[in-house]
Amino acid sequence: MQIDAELLKEFERGLDPEHPEGSKIPAKVLGYGEISTIFEILADSTRNLACKRMPIFKTKEEVARYEQLYNDYNTVLEKEIGISVPPYGFAWFVSDKGNIIAFDVQMKLPAESIGNRTIHLLNTEDIRTLFLLILRELKKLWDFNRANLGRALGIDGQISNWSITGLDAANPRISTDSKLLYIDTSTPLMKKDGIEQLNPELFLRSAPSFLVWIIRWLFLEGVMTRYYDARLVTIDIIANFYKEQRLELVPGLIEVANDFFAGEAKPLEVKPVTEKEVKSYYSEDAFIWTLFLALRRFDRWLHKHILHKPYIYILPGKIKR
Repeated sequence: MQIDAELLKEFERGLDPEHPEGSKIPAKVLGYGEISTIFEILADSTRNLACKRMPIFKTKEEVARYEQLYNDYNTVLEKEIGISVPPYGFAWFVSDKGNIIAFDVQMKLPAESIGNRTIHLLNTEDIRTLFLLILRELKKLWDFNRANLGRALGIDGQISNWSITGLDAANPRISTDSKLLYIDTSTPLMKKDGIEQLNPELFLRSAPSFLVWIIRWLFLEGVMTRYYDARLVTIDIIANFYKEQRLELVPGLIEVANDFFAGEAKPLEVKPVTEKEVKSYYSEDAFIWTLFLALRRFDRWLHKHILHKPYIYILPGKIKR
């Protein structure tokens, strides 16, 4: 996908990170990640594209290495594993303030087709089918990891990272023949000969400087490694239904997962998931990210009122968990 880097640079020039919707070039916030924000920039060359802003790189060498890994990750997912992704591209530049700003870009997909929206449209049986389809897509990756000694991919399989192709918003239904797209390729976790290729320090760039050491010590390794573990990825997906306010679905999803791992995914040797584990996992995860966001807001206040320095990251509003 060809990306208009000059337009992105002009957008960045007029961007107010504290009030991103009020940018000089009009933009719509499509979503927030933990370290990034996704925009539709309402200009001719970027309309109908999802542009994920990532101001986390310090050197040109860092961003070039990331770009190569991002492209490799997408290619392996689609060409070797068989998990479909939307058309994608990448662009970066040095801003007027001297910061390296990168954008992962994908074709924008219908909002109702994204999993965390879809689960509020589908009936319970169709949601269970959607979850089974996601597990089947993930099994392709887990089988790849088992078969390819020397290469392995990590993946964040949560419900908001999948899109249902061709979903009819007026009559939303899903079947075992429905096709999915995986959309969260901006965290290209890939190991070669057991060595993680994605620089873990990138995850710490948006953290308050006074907390980097404790996050690195307590949380970073666990966050980086859990996306390679089939059981933890599955627990993470189910736990996400608490955040999405669909906790009544959790027992049924656990049943689907355990049947899946006892049947068609039996060679993976994944032991059964329990509701107690899912609740505990969600409570810990919600605490970590709630605390992290609160401290980032404090850090933004410090930059603005005490240090009198620009704060280049965009923070979401209140998140219901």
